[in-house]
Amino acid sequence: MTLDTILPAWQQLSTKIVSVLLGFLVLALMAIGATLFLSWQLEGSSAAINEAGSLRMQSYRLSVVLSRWINEPVQIDIRQRQLVDKQLQTIESKFSLLQHGDPQRPLFLPPAAEIHAEFNMVSAQWHQKLLPLVNIMLSQQNPERQASWQRYYPQVDDYVASVDALVKMIEKDSEKRTFWLRSSQLGLVALALTGTVIVIYLMFLLIIQPVTRLYDGMRRMTDKDFGVRLPVESHDEFGRLSEGFNHMADRLEDLYSSLEIRVQEKTAALAEQNQKLALLYDIAAFLQVPQPVEAICEGFLDRISRYFEADGGSVRMLDPLRGNLHMVVHQGISEEMVETEHCLKVGDCLCGQAALKGISVVHNLLQMDTAQQLLCHREGFATVSVFHIYARDQHLGFFNMHFRKVKTFSQHETDLLATLGQLLGVAIENLRLATREREMAISEERNMVAQGLHDSIAQGLTFLNIQVQLLEDSLQQGNTEEVAEIVPALQAGVKESYEDVRELLLNFRSRLAEGDLVRSLQTTVDKFRRQTGIAADFVADVDGAPFPREQQLQILFIVQEALSNIRKHAVASHVEVSLSDQKDFALTIRDNGIGFDAETLRQKGESHVGINIMRERAQRIRAAFNIASVPGVGTTVVLHVPHEQRLAA
Repeated sequence: MTLDTILPAWQQLSTKIVSVLLGFLVLALMAIGATLFLSWQLEGSSAAINEAGSLRMQSYRLSVVLSRWINEPVQIDIRQRQLVDKQLQTIESKFSLLQHGDPQRPLFLPPAAEIHAEFNMVSAQWHQKLLPLVNIMLSQQNPERQASWQRYYPQVDDYVASVDALVKMIEKDSEKRTFWLRSSQLGLVALALTGTVIVIYLMFLLIIQPVTRLYDGMRRMTDKDFGVRLPVESHDEFGRLSEGFNHMADRLEDLYSSLEIRVQEKTAALAEQNQKLALLYDIAAFLQVPQPVEAICEGFLDRISRYFEADGGSVRMLDPLRGNLHMVVHQGISEEMVETEHCLKVGDCLCGQAALKGISVVHNLLQMDTAQQLLCHREGFATVSVFHIYARDQHLGFFNMHFRKVKTFSQHETDLLATLGQLLGVAIENLRLATREREMAISEERNMVAQGLHDSIAQGLTFLNIQVQLLEDSLQQGNTEEVAEIVPALQAGVKESYEDVRELLLNFRSRLAEGDLVRSLQTTVDKFRRQTGIAADFVADVDGAPFPREQQLQILFIVQEALSNIRKHAVASHVEVSLSDQKDFALTIRDNGIGFDAETLRQKGESHVGINIMRERAQRIRAAFNIASVPGVGTTVVLHVPHEQRLAA
């Protein structure tokens, strides 16, 4: 928005100042122009005085030349005639110059009528009286010239007297113009002084005085004098500025008068916000602590009841399969109410209807239950609120707050309770997920135990069962030789089953030595060497980032399973376990046993439990698992984790 759209042009301060200055500029230019014009006229008059005065000298010079021309001998007559002609031309040029003037010199006669009349009379005397006599003398012979000269010479004085009169008239006119020139110069000085005074006064009136008033008003307002107002004496920029100042003063006076109330309101709002933040922080910190769901709900209910000064409350969890709402915790309500509403159906009573609709509500029982048919109303409660518990858009239940006096919730409080309900829902859902995770871990470990038992103990017991049946048949037939052969086999089978059980117990009890995979592998290899008597070496080249503890345990279990298979089936005399942990991870277990046919192993498929267990553990750590074996040469087990797949601890 420009100034032109705010004020008309004639009301703008800049227009007034420019108009005054332009007015004084025009007057000054007129005065200066008049002074220059008078100076130019005086200069022309001075030149005219000089030229008119020279007529006298030229007239006397012509008289001298004529007297010489008349009195000189005949032999110099021609030269004197030339002088006379030249003098006549000079006089004529003077008359022509005075008559027509010369603006460039400048030279001209003053415009006064009497001066021009006198000039015409002088010109007539010359052209009508003197010049004809001169021409006559020029045309006569010497004796005759004397008579003409006698008539000419007396008239020269009259002519010169007329020229003197003309010069005096021009001088008098010049004096008059000189007076006007000095008067105009004095007027110009007076105009400059008057203009300066007027401009100073206008500047004081239009600018300095309004600025001073504005500054004084600002100073008084700085001293908290909000009652100050500026007079609006014009409609220009300062007038608008004064109006704006008065509006600002009105606003500041209103703000300052209500400042204390506003500060109290802001302080109360800030305190309320701080209390909400404290409640959010307290409940969030409380819900982070692992504890049973009852303890979580009880602590949650206690905190919101104290914050909102509730007289009672409860937390109910939803059973979506049966449509039941089970009361988990409660406080401030009677045992009768707890017994009656311990389990509600979705859609029953006010709370069940809120659960069915999935909306948070606040019921004023005094308005909706005048007959006191509701149990809450009979308990003495005037307001019952229902806020839901959600976790990832899943409805888990709701919590109630009961008030014996009418209670209303603001939008901020409603949003706060909705947020708290989501926090409680996330905490309960995390507790459930942690429980499911533990169940899954236990189930997986039980599956591993079952697979281990199936691969070792179950096969051994099957063998023992067959040997017992053979023993029973031999005893019934009385074949003592077969009995003698079966009893050692039974003893060997029992011993092997015992060793398998012992090995399984040791493996499942294995733990990392302070999280050091290399030391744990070294301990496992040393134990294998002591228990089996088979030469076993362990070579490690470790420079990579450590695995997480769970992955290190899986690697340790794979090595234990591989060594167990070597003990049972390989008939090896030497085992080498090598570990290369650089950018990639590679673990190799190599033996020089009898080996096996890889095609036969593939045909067995899922029946070979030990290899399947190792393969499943390798998949858990995103590792590639491979077995290479040649009958009579040995077996090599390779576990490889590329750097793209490995996770740092």
